[in-house]
Order: sequence, then C-alpha cells, then structure tokens
Amino acid sequence: MIRFKILTIFLLSIGLIPFNSGVYKFDDSQPLKMYLPDDLKVELWAETPMLYNPTNMDTDSKGRIWVTEGVNYRNFNNDSTRFFHRNEGDRIVILSDTDQDGKADKTTVFVQDKDLVAPLGIAVLGNEIMVSCAPYLIKYTDENGDDKPDKKEIFLKGFGGFDHDHSLHSIVAGPDGRFYFNVGNAGPHNVTDKAGFTIRSGSLYTGGTPYNLKNKGNQLSDDGKVYVGGLQMSIKPDGTDLKVLGHNFRNSYETYVDGQGDMWQNDNDDQVVTCRVSWLAEGGNLGYFSNDGTRYWGADQRPDQNMFTAHWHQEDPGLMPAGDNSGAGSPTGMLRIEGDALGQKYRGMVLSADAGRNVLFSYFPKKTNSGYNLSGGKSIFLSSNPTDDPAYHWNNKDFQEDKTKWFRPSDMLTGTDGALYVADWYDAVVGGHQIKDKNAFGRIYRISPKNKKLSSPKITYETLADKMEAFKNPAVNVRYQAYLQLLASKNIGAVIKLTSDANPFTKSRAIWLLAEMGEKGKQLVKNKLNSIDENERIVAFRALRKSLNKDELLPIVKSRINDNSAFVRREAILALQIYDYSIKKNLLVSFANKIPIGDKFYTNALKLALFQNEDDFYETNTAWFQSKFDLLFALHPKNAVPTLEKIALKPTENFNKRKQAITAIGFINTKEAVKSMFNLKSSKEIKISEMASYWLSFRSTNDWQNLHNWLNEGDELEKQNILISILNLKQRLLNEDIAFWDRKNSVIELSKSQTGGQILIDLISKNLLS
Repeated sequence: MIRFKILTIFLLSIGLIPFNSGVYKFDDSQPLKMYLPDDLKVELWAETPMLYNPTNMDTDSKGRIWVTEGVNYRNFNNDSTRFFHRNEGDRIVILSDTDQDGKADKTTVFVQDKDLVAPLGIAVLGNEIMVSCAPYLIKYTDENGDDKPDKKEIFLKGFGGFDHDHSLHSIVAGPDGRFYFNVGNAGPHNVTDKAGFTIRSGSLYTGGTPYNLKNKGNQLSDDGKVYVGGLQMSIKPDGTDLKVLGHNFRNSYETYVDGQGDMWQNDNDDQVVTCRVSWLAEGGNLGYFSNDGTRYWGADQRPDQNMFTAHWHQEDPGLMPAGDNSGAGSPTGMLRIEGDALGQKYRGMVLSADAGRNVLFSYFPKKTNSGYNLSGGKSIFLSSNPTDDPAYHWNNKDFQEDKTKWFRPSDMLTGTDGALYVADWYDAVVGGHQIKDKNAFGRIYRISPKNKKLSSPKITYETLADKMEAFKNPAVNVRYQAYLQLLASKNIGAVIKLTSDANPFTKSRAIWLLAEMGEKGKQLVKNKLNSIDENERIVAFRALRKSLNKDELLPIVKSRINDNSAFVRREAILALQIYDYSIKKNLLVSFANKIPIGDKFYTNALKLALFQNEDDFYETNTAWFQSKFDLLFALHPKNAVPTLEKIALKPTENFNKRKQAITAIGFINTKEAVKSMFNLKSSKEIKISEMASYWLSFRSTNDWQNLHNWLNEGDELEKQNILISILNLKQRLLNEDIAFWDRKNSVIELSKSQTGGQILIDLISKNLLS
C-alpha cells in the first residue's frame, strides 16, 4: 500500500495521472444533515432567495438579522454572464421572523451600493450601520427608521485588499465602548484616523486578485512601530485614537471581544495544516511573516522545526503563542457564548467557524499563568460531516460532488433570543478566489435547545428597567446600545446592581461601565481590585486603565506588583507602555521578578513596555539577568551578545537553553552578533557548530547581508543553503497532514538533486512514506 502511494505521487509528478477538474451542477432544494450536541436542535432559518452568498451577519434590537452578501465575489475570476451577478453592487439585507416561529419570513434590502464588492463585515449599532468593504469602512445612517440609509460616510479608508478575502473584516463593540476590527494581510494598509494618526502595515504578499499588486514590509507607523501583515485594531466611536492591538496575521477573518475585554480570533494558514485558534494578547506578534514582513515563514523555517512551529515562528524571540492548531481548513467567524439560553453549560464556550472543514469548533479556554490555553480542548460543536476523519473529509474523488462538503459556515452570532445563528456560504469550494455555485445560494441555520422555545424579546430603552434588561441581552452590539443609554442616564445605582449579576459576563460589562460614571464609579471599581475573584480584578484594572489619566493610574499599577495573579500583573505591565522610561524602569524590574516559568505572554508584555529601551535595561541590570533567561531571550538586547555566547558554549547548561541563546544572537543585527556566530561555528561540539552554520548561511542573505563580507564564505554558504532546502522538503514530504499536492511537489524538487534522490530512496527503504 505504501509503495502504491509513492508510485501514485511519482506518476502525478510526471503527468501520467490527470487531476480532477470541471464544473458541477448542484441541487439546492434540501438542507444538509447536521451533527451537533444531543440537547440542541438545528433548523433552517432562511435561505435563497431571501439572501445570497452570506459573508457576515449582525442582529438589531428588533431581533432581525442583517446580512452582507458577496454575490459579486471575484468577478475577475467568474464570468458574470454565467454566474449570478449584481450590476448595481452587492447588498445588505435585513431578515425578520415576524411570527416568531423560528424561521425568517420577511426580507428587506437595506442598501445596494456599487462601493460594496463582496463586503466582509457588518455591525448594526443602533441607527448606524458599519460595513467593512476594503478599501473602506463605511458608515450608513438610518435617521428616520425606515430601513433605508439617509447618510453614507467613509468612516475610514486606506485598507488594502479590494475584492480580496484577506482584507477588512467586521466591527464589534467592546465592553469599553470602543470599536474593534481586524484586517488581513492583503496590504499595504495605510489608514489615518480622524485625528490624523496613521497606521501602516505591509509585507511582501501580493496576488490573489488583479488589484493586489504592490505591497512591502518594514513600514513605520506614527507610533514609531513596524506592523506587519494582518492587524487587530480598535478605535473610538468618533473615529479617533486608532490603535493596533496585534499584528503579523495571515488572515484572521473575525475577532470577537467578550465582556471581560478578551479577544478571540482564528487565522488561516498557507496551504499546509496549521490553521490556529487563539486568545489574542494585547500587542501580540502572531508570526506569519518575518518581523519586518520581508520573508514568508517558509523562508525562515529551520531544519528541525515542524510545520506549526515554523508557520507561526513559534521558536523566535518575542512571538505570541499561536494557540490551538485546528488543522487544515478555512477559518471564518468567531464567537463566545456569553448567555445561558442554550444551557448554562455552554456559557463561556468559544466557537470558531471553519468553512473549509464544514464545522464549528468549540473550546472552553483555561487561564494558564498570564494568558489562556486553548490547546487540547477542541471539540466539534456543529458539522455536516458524520466524522472529522481527514480521509473522509478530504477525499479528492468526490470532494466537489458530495453535498456534505457544501456547508461553508462563514459567520455566526447570538440572536436577541439567545439562539445561535450560523450563515452558510454553501458552495463546493470556499475561498481561493473562486466559486463553483453559479446561483450564489446561501442559508442561515438556527440552533436552540430541544425542549425550550426561544423568542426575541421586545427591546426598548424607554425606562431604566428597559435599559438594564437590554444590557443583559446576549446579542453583543445590542448590548452596546444599552451601554450608551445607561451611561447617558447617569444612574449609578442601576449599574451597581448590574455588577452583582449572576452572569459573569454581564457583571464584567457593568464594571467597565461603572468606571465611566464619575469619581464615585471609579472608586467603586478601585475597590474591586481587592476582590478575591481574579476575573473581577482583571476587568477592574482594564476598566481603570481606560478611564483614569496617567497620574491617577500610576499608583494603581504600582499596587499590582504583588498581586498573586500573573494575569493581573501582565495587565499592569501593559499599562506602563505610556510612561517615560525613567518612571517605569524600576517598576519593570519588580514585575519581572515574578515572571512565571515559560510564560511568553508575560515576557512579551515586558518587551512591549520596554520598547526602544531594551539595551539600557539590560546594561543597568546585567547581573540580575543571569536568572532571567526567558526575559533575556524575549528582549535579545544588542549588548547581550557576550552573555548569550557564553551560555551557548557552556557544556553543562541545558541544551534547549543553549539553542535559544544561539537563536537570540541570530536576531541581533550587529557586527558583534555576526562575529559571535562565527565563534560558535568554530565550536568543537558538532550540534553547536551546525546551528551556528545555519544562522550564518541564513542571515547572509537578509538581516546580516551588509554586516560582513560574505564573498569569502561563498561555497560553504551555498552548500548549507542547499542542505537546508532539502531538509525542509523532506519534512514536507513526511507530513501526512499537509495538502497532497504539496507533498507531490516536494517529491519533484527532491528528485532534482543527488542528495534529494538519496533521501527518497532511504525513505522508501525504511517504509517511512505513506
């Protein structure tokens, strides 16, 4: 069997077996069979012709669902004379269940606009509807409530990725009253807020569409930082104070912000099996590209790294843990269930839609030191497949003909009734700048408890009781309206009552709001810093960080040095970013004395707080750093080269620590670092010498190119580069989880060299291929 598969790969490589291709006909008359937990039911709520090609959804206070359609997706690829097309632009439609029978019965077109070309996001914020459609974030305003826009404003512009999946995605209103949104890596992004502050992000990525032709990395934003690839951002509702909260994504389709202020996202990979689902720590570098955006992960993959580690640069200094490896797929919508309508056991569950896998993955995140851990906790919540066996799912023979493969969940939301709504793009393929379904068919499914009828409540904001009830509603952007109403009411007593709510997410949102309600509210939130509940202290600190000025906040930060929660201490470290180095340097020593072992979230926060002061911090505390290797690795200051070299050469030291020391030197761009690596190359220990040889070879073509005369090293470097390339191809071939065609191409490339051919023969003789 093994030898047959190897023969098949070989025959494919030389063209003797044809690839499957063609256009298929579909029967759209029946909904798919779904698999989900036994205590829940899934029902078809709406389908074409009520909506077409749904890309994103939101709900309003009337319980209606608003949908962005992507009918005009990739017209440059799809002949508009053969595929369903709208000459006047894509639409936003409103779907209603007027008789509350659990199925939509009315559809209204809110707007059709030529500026809407496959929009990927919508947020219904009262009478303001924010639509994400690169290069614009568009705000439509319905002033008279007739479900038609009276005003249109380009709220922000300059996002790359016109008619591209890797572009601007949906807004969600956070518990702090700010708007949160992300954008994929189809840059460059050059976005200026209404106060004149500009964020720039780019990379070497181009392509996918004929409009994505120019891009570059190493772009400096107005805050003095270099952001790369996809970004997570937030902004005030008035369009000012644009901030980057994370970067270096490939294409995180959507970020959900829960009541505590935690951000949850996923990201798709680059044709392998390394999609991820993550808790996004503020300021996180997710590591898709090199740190300056000038190289893909594949160029940086080291010989001993597996795909997931290399794809997200997980062994590089200062990179955020990537989260759970969800495997091959096309991740889309994100959600955290904050209500109890489905059952209290589902409260707190994080859901990640994966259109490529026909599933919704579920997680129950666990705090680990100063962050969250998602690894190992994944389950399948909803699927159109009876099994998640890759052999079943990725069967090339019937992949585009099997209707169970057509469920393509593009988004999900919690309705005002507490039910879960799932949008289905419905096609034989997903993404990849192509479609097969000529009719733009689409559906929305509704998930609810089997033995309980859920109905949308009548939500108004007339009385104080109305506002409080709306504040507890499970629909995230409906709650935002209640936030604004309660803030305007100035009724602090009502908000205090909400801080004792039985639902922890409602309680957290109330704490955020309380911090905005004058001095009395702030003092009450300060009191919660003494709570025995860690989550309460986390939210209280976050809320005070937003509401207090610098002078008021500093003593609060100092008071957290001895907090027994590493999570709270990390939040305090992040707050120090706004202070001058002279004010915070000693405080950072105190916080660093409590680094949990192996906690990258914590050391990365210290790195952010020390931005551009790493060298001075190391110089002042050199002896102290001897016991702080995790921090030394994350910071890798330029003047630490001698210390790192000494660690690397110490035979009695832990080998992984020695390896990290060499890696840290590889990320220091000075002549001293190059000289140190040559010293390590001369080591009599073969493993140390080989690692140093790799770094010299690798860096000679990028960051160290102008720091040394490499001509004298030419032949040896060339041999090293060839060996690295061959070893990486070997690993791709051995990885049974990656795309078949990637493995096939690896066979072809390996067969082109004598060394590669020997590797193929050796693998076959050892029965290591499958």
